[in-house]
Amino acid sequence: MPDRTVGEAIREAAERLSVTSDTARLDAEVLMAHALSCSRSAMLLSRMRDAAPDGFALLVDRRAEHEPVAYITGHQEFFGMPFAVGPEVLIPRGDSEVLVEAALAARPDARRVLDCGTGSGALLLAVLANLPDATGVGIDSSPGARTVAAANAQALGLANRARIAAADWHNPGWDEPLGGPFDLVLANPPYVETTVALDRSVAAFEPASALYAGEEGLDDYRVLVPQLPRLLAPGGVALVEIGYRQAESVAAIGQEAGLSSRLHRDLGNRPRVLEFSTIA
Repeated sequence: MPDRTVGEAIREAAERLSVTSDTARLDAEVLMAHALSCSRSAMLLSRMRDAAPDGFALLVDRRAEHEPVAYITGHQEFFGMPFAVGPEVLIPRGDSEVLVEAALAARPDARRVLDCGTGSGALLLAVLANLPDATGVGIDSSPGARTVAAANAQALGLANRARIAAADWHNPGWDEPLGGPFDLVLANPPYVETTVALDRSVAAFEPASALYAGEEGLDDYRVLVPQLPRLLAPGGVALVEIGYRQAESVAAIGQEAGLSSRLHRDLGNRPRVLEFSTIA
């Protein structure tokens, strides 16, 4: 018998991680599967009595210091698709899948898609994967994020339909080279108030430029949302992720710009996405 089996090592790691993580057992299992280079289900079915790999302890050390599991393993699933992630980009969250679902429902016939602040490319690539006749552009001001997004487009077989471009919606004329207008505009801009104390696993590891947007968390909405009418083709729709307390404020910004809005809630019934369209 090995000195320590996979199952024993997972139990010990889960106990240690329970001090810093609300998902300690799951974290330990995901990290062990990564160390074994197999799926979590395969590990649970057939590898629990194997010898624990030497590298597992280092992975647990990193998680104990609050580093997100997705950064340790280098990938995160989103909308049933695998995405490479790293500290250059936000980790795609399951709650953001509501935006993808709303986009696909609003314009299943969309041919041109723009993703503002594409990060890992998760929103753009998930939409394009479900709209086989569409092409899209993902913009980001971060060179590191653009590298990650382009790699994900290539890995998912979507590089021929997804262009990743450098652009910043704070700069005049930023959209001119993009070839709009667009049937769908997607955006998950920074929306965290600078005064909010985020969990250490977020604040210490994920890119601050993609998180914070002034004292009210509205700075980027005030710049981007008024530009949406110019970006939208006739009948076009914009889907914008929001903080759970920001629906009224962001909808008001849209109304001033001549946009009507519809609210979509996430699985926890929290306000999550505003669907904007031009007022007839």
